[in-house]
Amino acid sequence: MIHQVFSMLLFAPTTEEQNPFMTFLPLLLIILVFYFFMIRPQVKRQKELRSYRESLKKGDRIVTTGGIYGKIADINGNEILVEVADKVKIKIDKSAILKDPSDIGAQK
Repeated sequence: MIHQVFSMLLFAPTTEEQNPFMTFLPLLLIILVFYFFMIRPQVKRQKELRSYRESLKKGDRIVTTGGIYGKIADINGNEILVEVADKVKIKIDKSAILKDPSDIGAQK
């Protein structure tokens, strides 16, 4: 008996046709939420980091993605020579620079 009622409800003929826009509305809302809360802020952070890396100059204090603190000794294109101690210099790629040390102190 219950089975017959469910089958009548599921397979009942409908006279109304659904609007195709209304069927895609939940999907569009999910896409908008992902864009505004995940994609857009990430693109903004990447743009800020790219502009920071381009504005680096000799003498700036930096932190690498590996956690090495240092001071820029020389910039040659994408390669940066970083002084990590007295007379100790390492060569790193510009993309390995994360942020300046003042940002880390503000986060703690």
